[in-house]
Amino acid sequence: MTKISDIRELSLDELSARLRDLKQEGLNLRIQQSTGQLENSARIRQVRREIAQVNTIAREKAKAAQ
Repeated sequence: MTKISDIRELSLDELSARLRDLKQEGLNLRIQQSTGQLENSARIRQVRREIAQVNTIAREKAKAAQ
């Protein structure tokens, strides 16, 4: 799990790339869960939280840039 301070250091472009990667990972985890191949079900929750954190920080940075 990534720390908030690490996420805050990223630029908006890096945040959007990170968000894209996390959404892809979330999709892969959901597919694994549906097929019964998921070993670490707690990772789904971690990914969802990281997505929320990245979205929040991206909005904060976008608002501050205006």
